[in-house]
Amino acid sequence: MIKQAIIPLAGLGTRLLPLTSVFAKELLPINGKPGIEYILDECIDAGIKEVVFIISKKKQMIKNYFYNDNFYKKIIKKKKDPRILKEYQKILKYKKMIKFVYQNKPLGTGDAVLKTRKYIKDNFFLMLLPDDLIIRHNCSKSLIKVHNRYKSSVMASMSVKKKTVSRWGIFKLKKKLDKKNFLVSDVIEKPSLKNAPSNKAVIGRYILSKKIFLKLLKQKPGKGGEIHITDSIQSLINDEEKFIAHNFSGKYLDCGSMNGYIKSTLEIAKL
Repeated sequence: MIKQAIIPLAGLGTRLLPLTSVFAKELLPINGKPGIEYILDECIDAGIKEVVFIISKKKQMIKNYFYNDNFYKKIIKKKKDPRILKEYQKILKYKKMIKFVYQNKPLGTGDAVLKTRKYIKDNFFLMLLPDDLIIRHNCSKSLIKVHNRYKSSVMASMSVKKKTVSRWGIFKLKKKLDKKNFLVSDVIEKPSLKNAPSNKAVIGRYILSKKIFLKLLKQKPGKGGEIHITDSIQSLINDEEKFIAHNFSGKYLDCGSMNGYIKSTLEIAKL
């Protein structure tokens, strides 16, 4: 069973400037609720018991959000407001399941994942990218079901417009396993339109093997001087490790850009 998840949160959020010059993007409200809480609720609903947040010193406010007990205790004692008490109890529930590690230099998602190495106990774990919200269906729960069936690593997949492939990690599919699941032969980080093997993109949900840590330890920086998780995934595929691309149900929302953030609020308001 998949019981642990990791969430990289150390990114600077430059696509959401100027808001992120003073505020962590993951705490920005989406329809009145911080974006990170949607991710945590997805984890809880999928059966996750422990979540490792990768933050930086510049994102310390994320930890403060979950460790502001004195503020809540004083205001609850003073105001006796049941809504505030309910919010505090919710934060306490999240707090019990969260651990924090630090990535103080922006060296890529792969480097962020490596920071969690000593915390991961089981052979497989879930990773969620907080910019990617998937509503109307729990994508993490679906990935876990696929993992339990095929006993392998799984990545969320969707078709994207061909002209946008350079934004994504792109799959080359080897074999159809069933209606929604495909065996992956290659994954390429942000290929050019000419070099893209398909228009099937990796979306921010992964179930990964602990073997990824050994690859990340040896991995050299790739595009942009960063350590990309896709490069280590490809290295595992080369070693004949099985990876499955899962065409998830639900609606994908990109909360990492200003336009996407506004659209996400409007979409979630409809639920």
